[in-house]
Amino acid sequence: MNSAPTYLQLHRDGRLTKRAREALDLLQNCHVCPHCCGVNRIADETGQCRTGRLAIVSSYGPHFGEESPLVGTHGSGTIFFTNCNLRCIFCQNYTISQLGEGAIVTKEGLARIMLSLQKRGCHNINLVSPTHVVPQILEALEIAVNLGLRIPLVYNSGGYDSIETLKLLEGIIDIYMPDMKYFDDKAAERLSNAKNYPPINQAAVKEMHRQVGNLHIDEKGIATRGLLIRHLVLPNGLAGTKGIARFIATEVSPDSYVNIMSQYHPCYEAFQVPELSRRISREEFLQALEYAQKAGLNRLDRFCTPSSLRLFETMQSV
Repeated sequence: MNSAPTYLQLHRDGRLTKRAREALDLLQNCHVCPHCCGVNRIADETGQCRTGRLAIVSSYGPHFGEESPLVGTHGSGTIFFTNCNLRCIFCQNYTISQLGEGAIVTKEGLARIMLSLQKRGCHNINLVSPTHVVPQILEALEIAVNLGLRIPLVYNSGGYDSIETLKLLEGIIDIYMPDMKYFDDKAAERLSNAKNYPPINQAAVKEMHRQVGNLHIDEKGIATRGLLIRHLVLPNGLAGTKGIARFIATEVSPDSYVNIMSQYHPCYEAFQVPELSRRISREEFLQALEYAQKAGLNRLDRFCTPSSLRLFETMQSV
């Protein structure tokens, strides 16, 4: 498989410029994400994501805490975008996603950030919480490619993504890494202020898989293209792990690369919900793994194994 980022071809034939313009048009009566707030972000009005015309960045740099196929030896080049189109009351990065910690960046500034991460040897550009700033990312990408950007793009989202926006990203994003947070509508709306999250999320994940297929890892162990799904196990079955595992195996692919995550701990406003006010138990984690295995998922992340229990137990003691 050719590991060259696919956005280079789109740039050469002018489609990257066209996609950036189409994405910017979505901001005028904003329907970048499924909330469809209708505000004019070109005029710096804000809606659910609390972000106007320009993107806001909290931090950026090589990150070694991501999945191993993204990290390699030099790290994943993460850019943490401030704000989010979800309002998860248990978000572990709530100072960024909910409280607005960060600084406004121009398209030129964002392009320079991308290039600086490439210069530091990062294996990819990892766009964290990009859903609400896709237009801003695309206009910056055009500048960055002109100046020599050549590494894959990772779209690291909460999974509440619009099909219309995702189609603008076809041939641009190399690796999609969405969350699949909930299998139940009521839980999603109560805990993340996301109406119809399950069907929207499922449609988005299927579209992502259509574009890039299963995760491809090269001979050096580095992901170059494909879909990587994250699922955070919540206490008391709130995430609906069994249904999500079954959906991935039957509706996406049994060979989907899936990371079932055990690191939930209550923070931000989680203590206001009794069911969320504790860490998950060892038994809940084991049950989640069992659901995934019985559903027929063949490519669980290396931490999603019985040997990962030692890591899980270490995390619980912190």
